[in-house]
Amino acid sequence: MIPPGGTLGLLGGGQLGRMFTLRARAMGYEVVVLEPAPDSPAGAVATRHLTAPYDDLQALETLVRSVAAVTTEFENVPASTLDWLAEQIECRPSGTAVAICQDRLIEKSFLRAHGIATAPFESIEVAADLPGAWDRLGAPALLKTSRMGYDGKGQAVVDSLDDATGAFERFGRVPCVLERRLTLEREVSVVLARGADGAVASFPVGENVHRNGILHTTVVPAAIDAGLTAQALDLAGRVAAELEYVGGMGVELFVAAGGPLVGNELAPPPPNPGHYTMDACATDQFEQQVRCLAGLPLGDPRLLTPVAMINLLGDLWSDGPPPWHRALALPGVTLHLYGKKTPRPGRKMGHLNCIAATPEDALALAQEAFRRLKT
Repeated sequence: MIPPGGTLGLLGGGQLGRMFTLRARAMGYEVVVLEPAPDSPAGAVATRHLTAPYDDLQALETLVRSVAAVTTEFENVPASTLDWLAEQIECRPSGTAVAICQDRLIEKSFLRAHGIATAPFESIEVAADLPGAWDRLGAPALLKTSRMGYDGKGQAVVDSLDDATGAFERFGRVPCVLERRLTLEREVSVVLARGADGAVASFPVGENVHRNGILHTTVVPAAIDAGLTAQALDLAGRVAAELEYVGGMGVELFVAAGGPLVGNELAPPPPNPGHYTMDACATDQFEQQVRCLAGLPLGDPRLLTPVAMINLLGDLWSDGPPPWHRALALPGVTLHLYGKKTPRPGRKMGHLNCIAATPEDALALAQEAFRRLKT
């Protein structure tokens, strides 16, 4: 166990790292961030910011000498870096677990191997793989890059073989996954934490809506029945156990029309759909990440109030800073900004958490607060 007063290491300096760092410091820990960008959101609030690439050996050796344990802010840190760190110091989650989540083909194959349904898919390594794969799947479909795709990047809706071929060319002929596009009732996610002792604490199931491939809202509790809720929680717990995962993570699921739950993606570490926990749960997902890394008992994940989270993208800054006072005049609205200096369309700049008596009221509040920021 690393008691408060110790120093924790973090790979990655974005908003997830910032929220982890702020929570860790509130709990009495020092935090050293390793991040290539010199003006990162997490580095701005850390005890120390090492500005270097994630595979810079000198910086990694400095990190090891400076901290008692290390975690990662996002899944695309090189798994080889996590493996190297694990030979020197406690590293949670493991490089092996993160490597599975970094590649869509490996991830989907992992889910299937453990009895979890996925949308039908085909591996596309070269253009010559496309005709046969298209014959087996057909429209409607999605072509996704196997690696480095997030927030709608590296994804294309394809309705013909020509569409798929064109998308493959635009993606630079990198390995891809061709996936059947399912008819969905809704998208849900389970955010959980798993300790080194195997204990699991799952937050309530959230219901997600995306716009242009980017998460727009998460509403909790999700509008699914008790049976489906239990299935989702059980499935997510099994995934974390099979990965031997230690830390916070999200499991994204589809509720297919007239069918079972379908595994979509795994999202280490604490993911965007779990941001609602910061204002609506007894323990938030970033405190759970700190507890997992430090070897402390997991906190209480119970929901205290219905809540809706809504993302704030750089588009809102098109005419200057949004009128925050208009949204914050609404009771139950809390603002979280990420310390990013340059807003761009599609860039996540912050989020609102909106609490109310029912999930429906919370969503309506979030939509009204968002509308006020746009006017």
